Amino acid sequence: MSKGFKIEVPKISSNLAKANFEDIYYEEDPQLINCLISNGQVDEFEADRVIFSGVVFKHVSFINAKLHRIDMTDVVFENCDLSNACFTEGVIHRVTFKDCKLMGVDFTDANLGNVTFDNCLVNFSEFVDAKLKQVIFEQSTLKSANFYDTKLNKVKFTECDLNDVHFEQTLLKGIDISTCRFEKLNVAIESLAGCEVSPEQAIGFSSLLGLKVKQ
Repeated sequence: MSKGFKIEVPKISSNLAKANFEDIYYEEDPQLINCLISNGQVDEFEADRVIFSGVVFKHVSFINAKLHRIDMTDVVFENCDLSNACFTEGVIHRVTFKDCKLMGVDFTDANLGNVTFDNCLVNFSEFVDAKLKQVIFEQSTLKSANFYDTKLNKVKFTECDLNDVHFEQTLLKGIDISTCRFEKLNVAIESLAGCEVSPEQAIGFSSLLGLKVKQ
């Protein structure tokens, strides 16, 4: 069930040293640990198995960055642009995205645990075949996001825009979308069993059953 769980927040040191992302460009095993990166631009950067641990990113651009199989633990992104970034097969644990742009970001086959998306733009993002456990989407926009065959365990959508989101082959049992808004969801009626919706949303979903609701 999605209710009654708590998110583990990133464990960040109070004394972070400032660093430059460029420091890892030529490392054989690129990693950033216990540091603050601000006002950086690493668009188009490509690397495999990068490690971020105990890092805060502020006003950093990752547009089109390809960070396949990334390992992120205890990381905060604030006011960052990660549009079209690729985190496929990544392990993402205790990570917060706050006031970020994640248009088209690719989390295919990734494992997300204790992750928060707070006031983020996540339209056209890909969560195909991903595993999400203890993840919160709060006051975020996820128009046309793709959750095809995604495993959702203790996931909350709070006051989000879910219009045209794809939930094909994804079970929504225990998922509460009652505070969210949408005109259309791409979901099979059998996947909705146990999903928590508002009365108005229930009327809309009745059309999937072929019902006509009289006012």
